[in-house]
Amino acid sequence: MSVTYRDVIHAASRIAEGIHCTPIMTSELLDAEAGCELFFKCENLQKAGAFKSRGAVNAVFSMSADDLAPGVATHSSGNHGAALARAASLKGVPAYIVVPENAKQVKKEAITAYGGQVITCESTLPAREAKLVEVIAETGATFVPPYDADDIIAGQGTAALELVEQAPGLDCIVVPVGGGGLLAGTSLVAEQVNARVYGAEPVGADDAHRSFHSGELVTEHVPDTICDGLLTTVGKNNFDIIRDRVTDILLASDDETRAAMKLIWSRLKQAVEPSSAIALAVILKHPDLFSGKSVGVMLTGGNVDLDHLPF
Repeated sequence: MSVTYRDVIHAASRIAEGIHCTPIMTSELLDAEAGCELFFKCENLQKAGAFKSRGAVNAVFSMSADDLAPGVATHSSGNHGAALARAASLKGVPAYIVVPENAKQVKKEAITAYGGQVITCESTLPAREAKLVEVIAETGATFVPPYDADDIIAGQGTAALELVEQAPGLDCIVVPVGGGGLLAGTSLVAEQVNARVYGAEPVGADDAHRSFHSGELVTEHVPDTICDGLLTTVGKNNFDIIRDRVTDILLASDDETRAAMKLIWSRLKQAVEPSSAIALAVILKHPDLFSGKSVGVMLTGGNVDLDHLPF
């Protein structure tokens, strides 16, 4: 493993001026519903609306001037793209973001608002990767991976670093998993405080669950879920960390995620994406695992398409 807890500590110092230290929220009503004490880490209130800003800023701020000069490029279903566009703007360089044509309009608009150039492609991972190769060849931009890179993992892990300082004594932390950068980074922090970590994943995009339980990394699948931020498969570097440090990856249906999303909106008054709400969904689905415990809950993003709410 090349990324360590110390890298997370260094990342926290590096990115401090470029991100928010997001708040923790609690709800007695949600605690009663879940049968445990919940501490919601509100990354939906992060810069660019999602935890992705942490990894993007860490990656960009770690780059040399020569590597930054032609700009940066990536592929993204939305949140990483917006975060990278914003991070690039902080350094005054261009950002080229390859986005699947079925990405939420609100996320495409966010990329543009932060000065990024949106380049659309077919809605498959091979298509995204192929288009990105073209863009880099044309522009000379430096690739910033959306999740499977040391700087990204370390940057995302700073959310958990804040969480365990803001809510000391947690028994466990529940983290949505798509590419796995946040889950991997969180697990590096959690082992320092002896907290268990659980991934939360949609039934319709369960590659991480299958990878975790088989020990074999699933590299292709056809996702079908409202959790548009969790469509991609887990990265290899991330899986190497997750496999050794995460307790389990739990599944929830889209209906269960919708119900959890309603609860968060109504009880916490926080606008979160389905990809965030799934963390609460798996807690409510597995009460025996969490009963009586102190549980950190990662609310990963709030970039919701208000014209197309899932409920």
